[in-house]
Amino acid sequence: MKSREEIMNMLEAFDLTGSFRDAGELAGCSHHTVAAYVAERDEGRLGGVGPVRRKRIIDPWLPKIEEWVERSCGKIRADRCHAKLKALGFEGSDRTVRRAVAEAKKSFRAGRRRVYRPWIPEPGMWAQWDWGAGPVIAGRRTNLFCAWLAWSRFRVPVATWDRTLPTVIACVDRAMRAFGGAATYWLTDNERTVTIDHVAGIAVRHPEIVAVGGHYGVTVATCVPADPESKGGSEATVRVAKADLVPTDANLRGDYASWAELVEACEAFTAEVNERVHRVTRRAPVEMLTEERHRLHALPERPYTAALGETRKVSWSSTVSFGGVTYSVPHTLADETVWVRVDGDQVVVTHCAPSGPIEVARHQSSTPGHPMIDDAHYPPRPAGPLARRPKPTSAAETEFLAIGDGARTWLVEAAAAGTTRMKVKMAQAVTLARLHGQVRVDWALGHSAMFGRFADGDLASILAADPPGQPRRADDAHSLQPGTAAWGRLGGDR
Repeated sequence: MKSREEIMNMLEAFDLTGSFRDAGELAGCSHHTVAAYVAERDEGRLGGVGPVRRKRIIDPWLPKIEEWVERSCGKIRADRCHAKLKALGFEGSDRTVRRAVAEAKKSFRAGRRRVYRPWIPEPGMWAQWDWGAGPVIAGRRTNLFCAWLAWSRFRVPVATWDRTLPTVIACVDRAMRAFGGAATYWLTDNERTVTIDHVAGIAVRHPEIVAVGGHYGVTVATCVPADPESKGGSEATVRVAKADLVPTDANLRGDYASWAELVEACEAFTAEVNERVHRVTRRAPVEMLTEERHRLHALPERPYTAALGETRKVSWSSTVSFGGVTYSVPHTLADETVWVRVDGDQVVVTHCAPSGPIEVARHQSSTPGHPMIDDAHYPPRPAGPLARRPKPTSAAETEFLAIGDGARTWLVEAAAAGTTRMKVKMAQAVTLARLHGQVRVDWALGHSAMFGRFADGDLASILAADPPGQPRRADDAHSLQPGTAAWGRLGGDR
Protein backbone atom coordinates (compact mmCIF):
# COMPACT_ATOMS: atom_id res chain seq x y z
CA MET A 1 0.00 0.00 0.00
CA LYS A 2 1.22 3.42 -0.97
CA SER A 3 0.92 6.36 1.37
CA ARG A 4 -1.40 9.24 0.62
CA GLU A 5 1.55 11.46 -0.26
CA GLU A 6 2.97 8.90 -2.74
CA ILE A 7 -0.40 8.45 -4.43
CA MET A 8 -0.87 12.21 -4.82
CA ASN A 9 2.66 12.52 -6.30
CA MET A 10 1.84 9.85 -8.92
CA LEU A 11 -1.45 11.46 -9.86
CA GLU A 12 0.13 14.90 -10.04
CA ALA A 13 2.91 13.55 -12.34
CA PHE A 14 0.33 11.90 -14.59
CA ASP A 15 -1.73 15.09 -14.88
CA LEU A 16 1.48 16.95 -15.76
CA THR A 17 2.83 14.52 -18.40
CA GLY A 18 -0.25 12.60 -19.55
CA SER A 19 1.88 9.43 -19.75
CA PHE A 20 1.86 6.47 -17.36
CA ARG A 21 5.53 5.69 -18.08
CA ASP A 22 6.74 9.30 -17.64
CA ALA A 23 4.68 9.69 -14.49
CA GLY A 24 6.19 6.48 -13.16
CA GLU A 25 9.71 7.77 -13.77
CA LEU A 26 8.93 11.07 -12.01
CA ALA A 27 7.24 9.36 -9.03
CA GLY A 28 9.85 6.59 -8.80
CA CYS A 29 7.50 3.65 -9.29
CA SER A 30 6.19 1.34 -11.98
CA HIS A 31 3.96 2.76 -14.70
CA HIS A 32 1.52 -0.09 -13.97
CA THR A 33 1.08 1.29 -10.43
CA VAL A 34 0.37 4.75 -11.84
CA ALA A 35 -2.18 3.28 -14.24
CA ALA A 36 -3.92 1.41 -11.40
CA TYR A 37 -4.33 4.50 -9.21
CA VAL A 38 -5.44 6.65 -12.15
CA ALA A 39 -8.12 4.06 -12.94
CA GLU A 40 -9.30 4.05 -9.29
CA ARG A 41 -9.54 7.84 -9.34
CA ASP A 42 -11.55 7.79 -12.57
CA GLU A 43 -13.97 5.23 -11.08
CA GLY A 44 -14.33 7.16 -7.78
CA ARG A 45 -12.82 4.35 -5.71
CA LEU A 46 -9.63 6.08 -4.63
CA GLY A 47 -10.67 6.82 -1.03
CA GLY A 48 -12.80 3.76 -0.33
CA VAL A 49 -10.67 0.79 -1.26
CA GLY A 50 -8.64 -0.73 1.56
CA PRO A 51 -6.12 -3.54 1.66
CA VAL A 52 -7.29 -6.88 0.31
CA ARG A 53 -7.62 -9.53 3.05
CA ARG A 54 -5.39 -12.47 2.33
CA LYS A 55 -6.26 -16.06 3.07
CA ARG A 56 -5.00 -17.16 6.50
CA ILE A 57 -4.23 -20.48 8.11
CA ILE A 58 -6.80 -19.80 10.83
CA ASP A 59 -9.73 -19.32 8.41
CA PRO A 60 -10.96 -22.94 8.46
CA TRP A 61 -11.09 -22.78 12.27
CA LEU A 62 -12.97 -19.48 12.61
CA PRO A 63 -16.43 -21.11 12.99
CA LYS A 64 -15.15 -23.14 15.94
CA ILE A 65 -13.61 -20.04 17.57
CA GLU A 66 -16.87 -18.14 17.13
CA GLU A 67 -18.74 -21.06 18.72
CA TRP A 68 -16.48 -21.01 21.78
CA VAL A 69 -16.77 -17.23 22.12
CA GLU A 70 -20.57 -17.50 21.91
CA ARG A 71 -20.75 -20.28 24.50
CA SER A 72 -18.50 -18.40 26.95
CA CYS A 73 -20.32 -15.08 26.40
CA GLY A 74 -17.08 -13.55 25.18
CA LYS A 75 -15.00 -14.59 28.23
CA ILE A 76 -12.83 -17.41 26.85
CA ARG A 77 -9.09 -16.68 26.79
CA ALA A 78 -7.02 -16.88 23.60
CA ASP A 79 -4.53 -19.31 25.17
CA ARG A 80 -7.36 -21.73 25.93
CA CYS A 81 -8.56 -21.45 22.34
CA HIS A 82 -5.05 -22.18 21.07
CA ALA A 83 -4.72 -25.28 23.28
CA LYS A 84 -8.09 -26.61 22.14
CA LEU A 85 -7.28 -25.93 18.46
CA LYS A 86 -3.94 -27.74 18.74
CA ALA A 87 -5.81 -30.76 20.09
CA LEU A 88 -7.97 -30.61 16.97
CA GLY A 89 -4.96 -30.47 14.64
CA PHE A 90 -4.28 -26.74 14.23
CA GLU A 91 -0.59 -26.06 13.48
CA GLY A 92 -0.50 -22.26 13.55
CA SER A 93 1.03 -19.99 16.21
CA ASP A 94 -0.65 -18.59 19.29
CA ARG A 95 -0.27 -15.08 17.86
CA THR A 96 -2.55 -15.99 14.96
CA VAL A 97 -5.11 -17.40 17.41
CA ARG A 98 -5.00 -14.29 19.60
CA ARG A 99 -5.83 -12.08 16.63
CA ALA A 100 -8.68 -14.35 15.53
CA VAL A 101 -10.12 -14.50 19.08
CA ALA A 102 -9.92 -10.71 19.40
CA GLU A 103 -11.86 -10.28 16.15
CA ALA A 104 -14.46 -12.84 17.25
CA LYS A 105 -14.95 -11.11 20.63
CA LYS A 106 -15.29 -7.74 18.94
CA SER A 107 -18.00 -9.12 16.66
CA PHE A 108 -19.72 -10.76 19.67
CA ARG A 109 -19.80 -7.54 21.69
CA ALA A 110 -21.13 -5.50 18.77
CA GLY A 111 -24.79 -4.86 19.52
CA ARG A 112 -24.51 -6.33 23.04
CA ARG A 113 -22.60 -3.62 24.86
CA ARG A 114 -24.39 -1.32 27.27
CA VAL A 115 -25.42 2.02 25.83
CA TYR A 116 -24.86 4.99 28.15
CA ARG A 117 -27.09 8.00 27.88
CA PRO A 118 -25.54 11.19 29.31
CA TRP A 119 -27.11 12.04 32.66
CA ILE A 120 -27.90 15.72 33.03
CA PRO A 121 -29.08 16.16 36.66
CA GLU A 122 -31.65 18.74 37.63
CA PRO A 123 -31.17 21.07 40.60
CA GLY A 124 -32.72 19.74 43.79
CA MET A 125 -33.67 16.39 42.25
CA TRP A 126 -31.02 13.79 43.20
CA ALA A 127 -28.80 13.13 46.20
CA GLN A 128 -26.74 9.98 46.77
CA TRP A 129 -24.88 8.31 49.61
CA ASP A 130 -22.41 5.48 49.91
CA TRP A 131 -20.05 4.00 52.51
CA GLY A 132 -16.28 3.72 52.66
CA ALA A 133 -13.82 2.18 55.10
CA GLY A 134 -12.45 4.82 57.46
CA PRO A 135 -9.20 4.98 59.44
CA VAL A 136 -8.41 2.86 62.49
CA ILE A 137 -8.62 4.67 65.84
CA ALA A 138 -7.37 2.95 69.00
CA GLY A 139 -7.46 -0.42 67.22
CA ARG A 140 -11.05 0.02 66.07
CA ARG A 141 -12.09 0.55 62.45
CA THR A 142 -14.37 3.44 61.56
CA ASN A 143 -16.67 4.16 58.60
CA LEU A 144 -17.13 7.15 56.30
CA PHE A 145 -20.68 8.07 55.27
CA CYS A 146 -20.31 10.11 52.06
CA ALA A 147 -23.27 12.10 50.71
CA TRP A 148 -23.33 13.93 47.36
CA LEU A 149 -25.72 16.35 45.64
CA ALA A 150 -25.78 15.41 41.94
CA TRP A 151 -26.27 18.88 40.45
CA SER A 152 -24.00 21.07 42.57
CA ARG A 153 -21.50 18.27 43.43
CA PHE A 154 -21.63 19.35 47.10
CA ARG A 155 -20.07 16.61 49.28
CA VAL A 156 -20.51 15.82 52.96
CA PRO A 157 -18.44 13.07 54.69
CA VAL A 158 -19.51 11.92 58.16
CA ALA A 159 -17.40 9.64 60.36
CA THR A 160 -19.25 6.83 62.16
CA TRP A 161 -18.43 3.84 64.31
CA ASP A 162 -21.01 1.54 62.67
CA ARG A 163 -23.45 1.27 59.74
CA THR A 164 -26.61 0.40 61.63
CA LEU A 165 -30.01 1.80 60.68
CA PRO A 166 -30.10 4.52 63.40
CA THR A 167 -26.65 5.67 62.30
CA VAL A 168 -27.79 5.78 58.65
CA ILE A 169 -30.83 7.89 59.58
CA ALA A 170 -28.71 10.27 61.68
CA CYS A 171 -26.16 10.68 58.86
CA VAL A 172 -28.84 11.33 56.24
CA ASP A 173 -30.34 14.02 58.47
CA ARG A 174 -26.94 15.65 59.02
CA ALA A 175 -26.22 15.62 55.29
CA MET A 176 -29.55 17.25 54.41
CA ARG A 177 -29.04 19.94 57.02
CA ALA A 178 -25.59 20.59 55.56
CA PHE A 179 -27.24 20.85 52.13
CA GLY A 180 -29.80 23.27 53.51
CA GLY A 181 -32.77 21.19 52.34
CA ALA A 182 -33.95 17.81 51.04
CA ALA A 183 -33.66 16.57 47.47
CA THR A 184 -36.56 14.71 45.86
CA TYR A 185 -34.69 11.40 45.60
CA TRP A 186 -31.95 9.73 47.61
CA LEU A 187 -30.05 7.00 45.70
CA THR A 188 -27.93 4.42 47.51
CA ASP A 189 -26.80 0.80 47.51
CA ASN A 190 -28.91 -2.24 48.45
CA GLU A 191 -27.72 -2.71 52.03
CA ARG A 192 -29.89 -4.48 54.59
CA THR A 193 -30.55 -1.19 56.33
CA VAL A 194 -32.32 0.04 53.16
CA THR A 195 -33.46 -3.04 51.19
CA ILE A 196 -34.60 -6.11 53.09
CA ASP A 197 -35.29 -8.34 50.06
CA HIS A 198 -35.66 -8.60 46.26
CA VAL A 199 -38.77 -10.13 44.69
CA ALA A 200 -38.81 -10.62 40.93
CA GLY A 201 -36.04 -8.07 40.64
CA ILE A 202 -37.98 -5.46 42.67
CA ALA A 203 -36.34 -4.12 45.82
CA VAL A 204 -38.40 -4.44 49.00
CA ARG A 205 -37.72 -1.32 51.06
CA HIS A 206 -37.07 -1.36 54.82
CA PRO A 207 -40.21 -0.10 56.63
CA GLU A 208 -38.17 2.26 58.79
CA ILE A 209 -36.57 3.82 55.71
CA VAL A 210 -40.04 4.31 54.23
CA ALA A 211 -41.05 6.13 57.42
CA VAL A 212 -37.90 8.27 57.20
CA GLY A 213 -38.78 9.22 53.61
CA GLY A 214 -42.26 10.21 54.74
CA HIS A 215 -40.85 12.32 57.56
CA TYR A 216 -38.54 14.31 55.28
CA GLY A 217 -40.66 14.17 52.13
CA VAL A 218 -38.08 12.27 50.05
CA THR A 219 -38.04 8.99 48.12
CA VAL A 220 -35.22 6.55 48.86
CA ALA A 221 -34.25 4.61 45.73
CA THR A 222 -31.61 1.92 45.26
CA CYS A 223 -29.38 1.15 42.32
CA VAL A 224 -29.35 -2.07 40.33
CA PRO A 225 -27.40 -4.75 42.27
CA ALA A 226 -23.74 -5.10 41.18
CA ASP A 227 -24.10 -2.05 38.94
CA PRO A 228 -21.72 0.70 40.08
CA GLU A 229 -22.45 2.83 37.00
CA SER A 230 -25.83 3.86 38.42
CA LYS A 231 -24.24 5.66 41.38
CA GLY A 232 -20.80 6.58 40.17
CA GLY A 233 -21.01 10.07 41.67
CA SER A 234 -21.29 8.86 45.26
CA GLU A 235 -18.56 6.26 44.70
CA ALA A 236 -16.28 9.00 43.40
CA THR A 237 -17.08 10.98 46.56
CA VAL A 238 -16.05 7.98 48.68
CA ARG A 239 -12.82 7.60 46.71
CA VAL A 240 -11.90 11.27 47.09
CA ALA A 241 -12.75 11.30 50.82
CA LYS A 242 -10.74 8.15 51.55
CA ALA A 243 -7.76 9.49 49.60
CA ASP A 244 -7.62 12.52 51.90
CA LEU A 245 -8.93 11.25 55.27
CA VAL A 246 -7.55 7.71 55.56
CA PRO A 247 -3.80 7.62 56.38
CA THR A 248 -1.83 6.14 53.47
CA ASP A 249 1.67 6.34 52.04
CA ALA A 250 0.31 8.62 49.30
CA ASN A 251 -1.05 11.41 51.53
CA LEU A 252 1.47 10.92 54.40
CA ARG A 253 -1.29 11.57 56.94
CA GLY A 254 -0.51 10.30 60.42
CA ASP A 255 -2.77 8.10 62.51
CA TYR A 256 -5.61 9.75 64.40
CA ALA A 257 -5.10 10.03 68.13
CA SER A 258 -8.80 10.38 68.97
CA TRP A 259 -12.30 10.34 67.54
CA ALA A 260 -12.56 14.13 67.84
CA GLU A 261 -9.52 14.52 65.59
CA LEU A 262 -11.22 12.48 62.85
CA VAL A 263 -14.41 14.55 63.16
CA GLU A 264 -12.39 17.76 62.79
CA ALA A 265 -10.62 16.31 59.74
CA CYS A 266 -14.00 15.54 58.12
CA GLU A 267 -15.20 19.09 58.72
CA ALA A 268 -11.99 20.53 57.27
CA PHE A 269 -12.27 18.23 54.22
CA THR A 270 -15.89 19.32 53.66
CA ALA A 271 -14.89 22.98 53.58
CA GLU A 272 -11.86 22.35 51.36
CA VAL A 273 -13.43 20.10 48.72
CA ASN A 274 -16.57 22.22 48.34
CA GLU A 275 -14.65 25.47 47.91
CA ARG A 276 -12.48 23.95 45.17
CA VAL A 277 -13.51 24.40 41.53
CA HIS A 278 -15.01 21.17 40.18
CA ARG A 279 -13.46 19.65 37.07
CA VAL A 280 -16.79 19.16 35.24
CA THR A 281 -18.83 22.23 36.20
CA ARG A 282 -15.86 24.65 36.35
CA ARG A 283 -17.50 26.14 39.46
CA ALA A 284 -17.10 25.64 43.18
CA PRO A 285 -19.79 23.33 44.67
CA VAL A 286 -20.47 25.77 47.51
CA GLU A 287 -21.30 28.43 44.93
CA MET A 288 -23.64 26.12 43.01
CA LEU A 289 -25.31 24.99 46.26
CA THR A 290 -26.47 28.56 46.82
CA GLU A 291 -28.51 28.26 43.63
CA GLU A 292 -29.66 24.69 44.25
CA ARG A 293 -31.03 25.46 47.71
CA HIS A 294 -33.92 27.30 46.07
CA ARG A 295 -35.00 23.94 44.57
CA LEU A 296 -34.54 21.83 47.72
CA HIS A 297 -37.48 21.00 49.99
CA ALA A 298 -37.66 22.49 53.46
CA LEU A 299 -36.58 20.23 56.30
CA PRO A 300 -38.73 19.53 59.38
CA GLU A 301 -37.54 21.34 62.48
CA ARG A 302 -36.99 18.12 64.43
CA PRO A 303 -35.09 15.13 62.99
CA TYR A 304 -36.52 11.65 62.73
CA THR A 305 -35.78 10.28 66.18
CA ALA A 306 -37.88 7.12 66.33
CA ALA A 307 -34.84 4.96 65.60
CA LEU A 308 -32.46 6.83 67.89
CA GLY A 309 -33.72 5.19 71.09
CA GLU A 310 -35.20 6.56 74.30
CA THR A 311 -34.92 10.14 75.50
CA ARG A 312 -32.97 10.99 78.63
CA LYS A 313 -32.23 14.27 80.44
CA VAL A 314 -28.54 14.89 81.11
CA SER A 315 -27.93 15.57 84.80
CA TRP A 316 -25.76 18.30 86.31
CA SER A 317 -22.95 15.73 86.60
CA SER A 318 -23.04 15.08 82.82
CA THR A 319 -24.51 11.60 83.12
CA VAL A 320 -27.65 9.77 82.01
CA SER A 321 -29.32 6.72 83.52
CA PHE A 322 -30.24 3.89 81.17
CA GLY A 323 -31.27 0.44 82.36
CA GLY A 324 -30.32 1.36 85.92
CA VAL A 325 -26.72 2.15 84.90
CA THR A 326 -25.08 5.59 84.89
CA TYR A 327 -23.31 6.55 81.65
CA SER A 328 -21.30 9.74 81.12
CA VAL A 329 -21.76 12.20 78.26
CA PRO A 330 -19.75 15.33 77.34
CA HIS A 331 -20.07 17.99 80.04
CA THR A 332 -21.27 20.57 77.49
CA LEU A 333 -24.60 18.68 77.26
CA ALA A 334 -25.62 19.22 80.89
CA ASP A 335 -29.41 19.79 81.16
CA GLU A 336 -29.85 18.81 77.48
CA THR A 337 -32.05 16.00 76.12
CA VAL A 338 -30.33 13.06 74.41
CA TRP A 339 -31.40 9.77 72.84
CA VAL A 340 -30.01 6.47 74.17
CA ARG A 341 -30.14 3.11 72.38
CA VAL A 342 -28.47 -0.29 72.55
CA ASP A 343 -26.26 -1.38 69.64
CA GLY A 344 -25.11 -4.95 70.22
CA ASP A 345 -23.11 -4.91 73.45
CA GLN A 346 -22.76 -1.13 73.44
CA VAL A 347 -24.89 1.81 74.59
CA VAL A 348 -24.98 4.72 72.12
CA VAL A 349 -25.94 8.27 73.09
CA THR A 350 -27.08 10.69 70.36
CA HIS A 351 -27.74 14.41 70.60
CA CYS A 352 -29.92 16.23 68.06
CA ALA A 353 -27.99 19.44 67.44
CA PRO A 354 -29.09 22.15 64.97
CA SER A 355 -26.72 20.58 62.41
CA GLY A 356 -28.39 17.17 62.80
CA PRO A 357 -28.14 14.12 65.07
CA ILE A 358 -24.60 13.53 66.36
CA GLU A 359 -23.30 10.53 68.26
CA VAL A 360 -21.77 11.98 71.42
CA ALA A 361 -20.96 8.92 73.53
CA ARG A 362 -20.55 5.16 73.20
CA HIS A 363 -20.03 2.82 76.18
CA GLN A 364 -19.85 -0.88 76.78
CA SER A 365 -23.12 -2.13 78.29
CA SER A 366 -22.87 -2.46 82.05
CA THR A 367 -24.94 -3.64 85.00
CA PRO A 368 -26.45 -1.64 87.88
CA GLY A 369 -23.82 -0.63 90.39
CA HIS A 370 -21.08 -0.40 87.77
CA PRO A 371 -21.23 3.09 86.22
CA MET A 372 -19.39 3.78 82.96
CA ILE A 373 -17.55 7.10 83.17
CA ASP A 374 -15.26 8.40 80.42
CA ASP A 375 -12.71 11.00 81.64
CA ALA A 376 -12.62 12.52 78.16
CA HIS A 377 -16.18 13.79 78.72
CA TYR A 378 -15.02 16.14 81.48
CA PRO A 379 -12.62 19.11 81.61
CA PRO A 380 -9.22 18.72 83.34
CA ARG A 381 -9.48 18.14 87.07
CA PRO A 382 -8.79 21.14 89.33
CA ALA A 383 -5.44 21.14 91.08
CA GLY A 384 -5.42 18.96 94.19
CA PRO A 385 -3.97 19.86 97.59
CA LEU A 386 -0.49 18.82 96.44
CA ALA A 387 -0.57 20.89 93.27
CA ARG A 388 -2.06 24.17 94.38
CA ARG A 389 -0.51 27.41 93.22
CA PRO A 390 -0.11 30.31 95.68
CA LYS A 391 -2.69 33.07 95.26
CA PRO A 392 -1.93 36.33 97.08
CA THR A 393 -4.65 37.74 99.30
CA SER A 394 -2.84 40.85 100.58
CA ALA A 395 -0.37 43.46 99.37
CA ALA A 396 2.48 41.89 101.39
CA GLU A 397 1.87 38.47 99.84
CA THR A 398 1.67 39.99 96.37
CA GLU A 399 5.00 41.76 96.86
CA PHE A 400 6.67 38.58 98.11
CA LEU A 401 5.37 36.38 95.25
CA ALA A 402 6.44 39.01 92.74
CA ILE A 403 10.08 38.15 93.52
CA GLY A 404 9.84 35.09 91.24
CA ASP A 405 9.39 31.34 90.99
CA GLY A 406 11.83 30.77 93.83
CA ALA A 407 9.57 32.74 96.18
CA ARG A 408 6.51 30.67 95.17
CA THR A 409 8.46 27.44 95.68
CA TRP A 410 9.71 28.63 99.08
CA LEU A 411 6.16 29.45 100.18
CA VAL A 412 4.81 26.01 99.24
CA GLU A 413 7.71 24.07 100.74
CA ALA A 414 7.89 26.17 103.90
CA ALA A 415 4.15 25.73 104.51
CA ALA A 416 4.45 21.96 103.99
CA ALA A 417 7.35 21.83 106.49
CA GLY A 418 5.34 23.67 109.18
CA THR A 419 7.63 26.71 109.28
CA THR A 420 6.81 29.26 111.96
CA ARG A 421 6.79 33.06 111.61
CA MET A 422 6.41 32.72 107.84
CA LYS A 423 4.99 36.22 107.33
CA VAL A 424 7.96 37.76 109.17
CA LYS A 425 10.43 35.81 107.03
CA MET A 426 8.54 36.80 103.89
CA ALA A 427 8.80 40.46 104.85
CA GLN A 428 12.54 40.01 105.46
CA ALA A 429 12.87 38.48 101.96
CA VAL A 430 11.11 41.51 100.45
CA THR A 431 13.55 43.82 102.30
CA LEU A 432 16.55 41.78 101.10
CA ALA A 433 15.20 41.92 97.54
CA ARG A 434 15.27 45.72 97.69
CA LEU A 435 18.89 45.63 98.86
CA HIS A 436 20.35 42.82 96.74
CA GLY A 437 17.93 42.68 93.83
CA GLN A 438 15.10 40.27 93.06
CA VAL A 439 17.25 37.94 90.95
CA ARG A 440 19.67 37.06 93.76
CA VAL A 441 16.96 36.82 96.40
CA ASP A 442 14.79 34.63 94.13
CA TRP A 443 17.81 32.34 93.62
CA ALA A 444 18.40 32.20 97.37
CA LEU A 445 14.74 31.42 98.10
CA GLY A 446 14.79 28.59 95.55
CA HIS A 447 17.90 27.06 97.16
CA SER A 448 16.39 27.52 100.60
CA ALA A 449 13.30 25.56 99.51
CA MET A 450 15.43 22.91 97.80
CA PHE A 451 17.53 22.15 100.88
CA GLY A 452 14.76 22.72 103.45
CA ARG A 453 16.47 25.66 105.18
CA PHE A 454 13.61 27.73 106.67
CA ALA A 455 15.16 28.85 110.00
CA ASP A 456 15.89 32.46 110.95
CA GLY A 457 18.96 33.77 109.16
CA ASP A 458 19.09 30.92 106.60
CA LEU A 459 18.11 33.20 103.72
CA ALA A 460 20.78 35.78 104.60
CA SER A 461 23.36 33.01 104.96
CA ILE A 462 22.59 31.71 101.48
CA LEU A 463 22.78 35.24 100.09
CA ALA A 464 26.27 35.63 101.58
CA ALA A 465 27.51 32.79 99.39
CA ASP A 466 28.68 33.37 95.83
CA PRO A 467 25.99 34.81 93.63
CA PRO A 468 24.36 32.54 91.06
CA GLY A 469 26.13 32.21 87.78
CA GLN A 470 29.61 32.87 89.31
CA PRO A 471 31.07 29.49 90.33
CA ARG A 472 34.30 29.43 92.31
CA ARG A 473 37.30 28.06 90.43
CA ALA A 474 40.73 26.97 91.64
CA ASP A 475 43.79 28.85 90.32
CA ASP A 476 47.38 29.65 91.34
CA ALA A 477 46.24 32.26 93.84
CA HIS A 478 43.29 30.44 95.35
CA SER A 479 42.53 26.85 96.33
CA LEU A 480 39.21 25.22 96.97
CA GLN A 481 40.72 23.01 99.66
CA PRO A 482 39.73 23.95 103.23
CA GLY A 483 42.45 25.65 105.27
CA THR A 484 44.37 24.10 108.22
CA ALA A 485 44.00 27.03 110.61
CA ALA A 486 41.38 25.17 112.63
CA TRP A 487 43.86 22.47 113.48
CA GLY A 488 45.90 24.97 115.50
CA ARG A 489 43.09 25.26 118.05
CA LEU A 490 43.18 21.56 118.81
CA GLY A 491 44.84 20.93 122.16
CA GLY A 492 45.14 24.62 122.98
CA ASP A 493 43.33 24.21 126.31
CA ARG A 494 45.76 21.62 127.61
